[in-house]
Amino acid sequence: MSKLIGRKTIVLCLMIIVSFGFTYVNETVALRDIMHPDNLVEGNLEAKVPMASEVIFMSERPIPYLRKEFIGFKEALAFKESQGNYFSINTYGYMGKYQFGTGTLHLIGVYNPNSFLKNPALQEKAFIAYTSRNKWVLRKDISRFVGKRFNGITVTESGILAAAHLAGPGHVKRYLRSGGTFKFADAYGTTIKDYMKKFSGYDLSAIPANKKAKA
Repeated sequence: MSKLIGRKTIVLCLMIIVSFGFTYVNETVALRDIMHPDNLVEGNLEAKVPMASEVIFMSERPIPYLRKEFIGFKEALAFKESQGNYFSINTYGYMGKYQFGTGTLHLIGVYNPNSFLKNPALQEKAFIAYTSRNKWVLRKDISRFVGKRFNGITVTESGILAAAHLAGPGHVKRYLRSGGTFKFADAYGTTIKDYMKKFSGYDLSAIPANKKAKA
């Protein structure tokens, strides 16, 4: 009788242990499902962390190089004039990416300064038109003086046309025909010589000389 009671006790204990075991497992599964739902653990969980050698810091990123052609010329000039800002107006009223005055705009067929300032495409056309017009006005001087040296600077077509954007073609003619002795500076102190040097050596053969160029 005592043996039978002992066996029943053992069986009962095993049932209790097994019961607790399944309950524990079930609770564990339930907790896992709550903490890590299937939709968060399915798929590839590998994350690639870049090595130090693979990281390029902002200051180390390569600066785009614009070749010594017309696009490089106009963007370099625009940066000097306004830092490339289409909506810039300086203290003297010159406006846009290339800092045009109203008188110059009238020469190339632009009569509404407010609309001009809000229209980047028109500003680009205006720059091409004005450069083309200046190339025609200065065509003889370009032919005559390119390759000569004034004030330690070799004269180039792009230098002449950049200076014409700054000072107007008439002043550039006087500078060239005086052998570089004619003095001109804008209201900020920038000279023809400065622009002749800074913007020398660009290939502007893609821009035609056009007396009647309009934006």
